[in-house]
Amino acid sequence: MTTTPSPVTIRATDGPGQPERTPQLESLYRQFESELLVPLWAEIGELMPAEPRSKALPHLWRWRNLMPMAEQAGSLVPVGRGGERRAIALANPGLGGRPFATPTLWAAIQYLKPHEDAPVHRHTQNAFRFVVEGEGVWTVVNGDPVAMRRGDFLPQAGWHWHGHHNRSDRPMAWIDGLDIPFQHYTDATFFEFGTDDVGTRETPERSRSERLWAHPGLRPLTHLTPTPATPLLAYRWEYTDRALSDQLALEAEGCTATVEPGHAAVRYTNPTTGGDVLPTLRTEFHRLAPDTATAAVREVGSSVFQVFDGTGEVTVGEARWTVERGDLFVVPSWTTLSLATDTGLDLFRFSDTPVFERLHLDRTYQEGPHA
Repeated sequence: MTTTPSPVTIRATDGPGQPERTPQLESLYRQFESELLVPLWAEIGELMPAEPRSKALPHLWRWRNLMPMAEQAGSLVPVGRGGERRAIALANPGLGGRPFATPTLWAAIQYLKPHEDAPVHRHTQNAFRFVVEGEGVWTVVNGDPVAMRRGDFLPQAGWHWHGHHNRSDRPMAWIDGLDIPFQHYTDATFFEFGTDDVGTRETPERSRSERLWAHPGLRPLTHLTPTPATPLLAYRWEYTDRALSDQLALEAEGCTATVEPGHAAVRYTNPTTGGDVLPTLRTEFHRLAPDTATAAVREVGSSVFQVFDGTGEVTVGEARWTVERGDLFVVPSWTTLSLATDTGLDLFRFSDTPVFERLHLDRTYQEGPHA
């Protein structure tokens, strides 16, 4: 009979609050190990720090480096069953090589060649697509074809059938965001294959979901029950752009409209509740006017940003970068973030904040001139 080695290792250490290191203590620790027990006094500094210490690190991915590799993957990697999607995930350098941008968030660049289909599947993970450039792809969600164009935000709740088809003569790339790490860690994931074909070749200007839901301040009387995720499958750039421009214009007229001077921001919301579009993900768009600097902010929970347009300087903890269109960067939990631009900067952001708000673990600290 073989004995499986214990995965538990306990080491006696010297320090405040630690017991005297004696042979009897070492013997007790070996008994703990054999019975798979861990004493709190040996772990409290790691388990209960004074403030969050994320294993994720601030990191920047350059769009100009990502795109050539996505294009090369397009010529080498099939998109059919097995791989399912030609998606290349961001791997945070602090997370041991896992394909996770943060401990709770997954982000990837997805690439689809001309006249190519990505087959249908569904999963419990909540997802979205955000388009930084290009057009010509329709994502088909539960049979509803939804056009994808630059600046569009396209949410898709978990367990909805979805596939993509490129109807154009040009390839297209976009970013995917999901809560894969969160659901993976909590052992909550389900996945199911659908058909190889997306089921429709329709290319309508507006999806059925938009025709029903994309009317500001108006709600169909046939759908009055709140839903946990948004039924609207496309939030179009023209409306986002107008909302941000109007905020800055109102600020210039002396009205209270921006979150801080020169900083306009909107949140994508579920029209049935007014809350976040997806149960586990918060999505926003931020616009900084020329010659704007934000206050430094720390938040519980992590986020991923993509530069939509413009250039600026980003400071995340001790890291500082000059960013441009398409670049993606990570802000780990309780890590200070500040932004500055001379010429103007547009940013898409997604975060795990709804999870922490529901658990009443959310916390924000703002410092600097706007605090």
